[in-house]
Amino acid sequence: MRMMVRRRAAEVAAAMVVLWAGAAAGTTADTLTREAALAHAYPGATFTAERVFLTIEEQRRAAEGAGQPIASALVARYVATKDGSTIGRAYVDTHVVRTKKESLLISLDAAGAVQRVDAIAFLEPPEFAAPRAFLNQYTGKRLTGDLRVNRAIRPLAGATLTANATTDAVRRVLAIDAVLQTSRAGRK
Repeated sequence: MRMMVRRRAAEVAAAMVVLWAGAAAGTTADTLTREAALAHAYPGATFTAERVFLTIEEQRRAAEGAGQPIASALVARYVATKDGSTIGRAYVDTHVVRTKKESLLISLDAAGAVQRVDAIAFLEPPEFAAPRAFLNQYTGKRLTGDLRVNRAIRPLAGATLTANATTDAVRRVLAIDAVLQTSRAGRK
């Protein structure tokens, strides 16, 4: 009888481990494809993908505005147009959160304020991914001294590195966009 109870207990424990592992494996960061993120940010728009190379001076000015280095002079940008007018610009920012990379698509309105932030790749464990409610805090934000965690941005419990990395990415994109809008105004 004891042998049967022990065997049954072992079977139940094994089943629980399998169920738990399956549930954990099915949990992923809430990421969208780049195309889906663009469609959410700019419904009905058409997009022009651009690779922009910042000059040394543009890179310096963007770093100064962001308050941090701009690691690459190559910038991936999507210009959204609707009815012949530019309605926004979206940038891909890829960075390391802790030890693995995250890519964000940061969409700005025509005036240069944040319209939407979407994770398009998140390679850290899913429990460290920023939920939609956290990302929504950036909507309408501009590059100011208060655009920091624990100031204009609420912290993300249990994922401080994600919160800081996301805020840094938004600051970089806002600074790069401001520099490009002023230094390349009128140029195509």
